[in-house]
Amino acid sequence: MKWLISIHEKIFSELNVRLFEKNIMFLAIGGFIIHLILILLETQLGVEIFSGKTNLSSNPISALYTPFTFILVYEAFLLIYYLPRSFTTSVAKEYEIISLVLIRKIFKDIPNLDLNNNDLLNSNNIQLLYDLSAVIIIFYLIYLFKKTWHDIPKKETKKNLEKFISYKKLLSVLLLPTLIILCIYNFTDWFNSVFYSTDPYSGNLDGVFFKDFFTILILVDVLILLLSLQYTERYSQLIRNTGFIISTILLRLSFGVEGLLSIVLLLLGVVFGLIILRIYKLAEKAY
Repeated sequence: MKWLISIHEKIFSELNVRLFEKNIMFLAIGGFIIHLILILLETQLGVEIFSGKTNLSSNPISALYTPFTFILVYEAFLLIYYLPRSFTTSVAKEYEIISLVLIRKIFKDIPNLDLNNNDLLNSNNIQLLYDLSAVIIIFYLIYLFKKTWHDIPKKETKKNLEKFISYKKLLSVLLLPTLIILCIYNFTDWFNSVFYSTDPYSGNLDGVFFKDFFTILILVDVLILLLSLQYTERYSQLIRNTGFIISTILLRLSFGVEGLLSIVLLLLGVVFGLIILRIYKLAEKAY
């Protein structure tokens, strides 16, 4: 397994991580400027670009959607980077990604806010209120999750975990090209739908890339769970890892629906993971 560790260390070296972070920063800035220019062309010069397909050109605030998309890709990369460390670390990163997806959605939906209408409680305003509330709640839940995680007593294991960590490093190495392929595929599909298709874009824009990414994460989590069975005999740890998979499934399901149901599934997924971790903490302290 030394060759695998060597490959992992080369790919996820500190230099490469910093280089990826730097490139993402430039892409985010460049994407933001290009998006602003496209909005200017459409709103000021009447050049039809996004009209009739998405609402990403109705207001300059919508341009924030693009840099946040690159930030989310970077967060997905960090999730893969942290995968060999611990199950709990990767789950916490999943929750952070979900919160950023919600924030990005808010930037997209703010231009739809209607304050001049006599009916302030219209569907657009209510949905924005749901999203804002969900961001605050999830942010607090992530804080509780990390606090609970750090308060769990660390127990020494009697089994050698080096091989198990090597398996997770292999999954991490395989996930990186998967991430790149998903980015290219989803962007190409969205680009063709918006700029070349004559039909209005009917997909869930907020679920682009992450719907497939979380599906793959579920499969990876199941593999890690199965691999971990030979390294732990503790029932509490088995239930914790299984609970985290259920939490990820709930997050994945939220990308398949819209509106209040999407928010409910997101919150349910994070709350479920937090409760599982709290019970696991009690079990670790008791035995």
